[in-house]
Amino acid sequence: MAKKRRASSFEARKARYGFYFIVPWLFGMATFFLLPLVKSIWYSLSDVYFDMDGALKTDFVLFSNFKYLFNVDPDFINNLRDSIVTFSYKLPVIVILSLLFSIMLNQKFKGRLFMRSLFFLPVIIASGVVMEKITGFSGARMSVSGSVNNVYASGTSDLQQILINLNFSDTVVAILLKYIFQIFNLIWSTGVQTILFISGLQTIPAQLYEVSKVEGATKWEEFWFITVPMLRNIIFLVMVYTIIDLFVTVDSPVVGQAYALLDSLQYGLSSSMLWMYFVIAGTISGVLLFLYNRLCIRKWE
Repeated sequence: MAKKRRASSFEARKARYGFYFIVPWLFGMATFFLLPLVKSIWYSLSDVYFDMDGALKTDFVLFSNFKYLFNVDPDFINNLRDSIVTFSYKLPVIVILSLLFSIMLNQKFKGRLFMRSLFFLPVIIASGVVMEKITGFSGARMSVSGSVNNVYASGTSDLQQILINLNFSDTVVAILLKYIFQIFNLIWSTGVQTILFISGLQTIPAQLYEVSKVEGATKWEEFWFITVPMLRNIIFLVMVYTIIDLFVTVDSPVVGQAYALLDSLQYGLSSSMLWMYFVIAGTISGVLLFLYNRLCIRKWE
């Protein structure tokens, strides 16, 4: 009984400490995000405009904004499709690349700390102040991919000239440059995920790999039967982070269109567009995470 009490008190203490850690987030959420969140829901169901005195007015129109997006707007459906297609191939590529990079960076070699910092450097560079100094652009809407585009522009022009000198057609040059840039962009987006995987790799007991060597397991078998199952929760975390990062980036055609509507003061349409995008993206994310939990995590436990 005494052991059970000690165990329960320890678990209760851990739960209490966890709650203390999220109190600042809860305070910030309630103070800075709750009211704008409620307003955005109201705007999505309203016709928002300014009267002659410059005051913001709303007329409740229920689902008229959503009907306009699907029945009248010529770009929303195409942008939504492009956003989902881009997400569908970027998510697995980023997760796989970051896992491979983390395995390489977790090996013992000279300059390991420098190489780890080098992979995390894009995350630091993409911060507003640093990227503003590099590119001359400013503002909260600057994205990592957009920042890469500005930094990478001069390099692509040189590569384009080389390909032209090799007598490649303009179509082939355009395709090659597009895919080369996409590869560079995907690698640039793996910084946080790589760090998360490295932290997960360092928690795997070394004894498991020693036993596998004694049993004659190959590196491929170690990867699939030790590394991947032991990283199951880290993979889930990386998937959640990457899903959110891909869906909310301003490189998303839907988010870019919503920002354009905001700039033109069409708050009702932009709010309804973002909420519809949130519902669709949330549904896709929920299905993916549910399938991963059902098919992978439960199998590896």
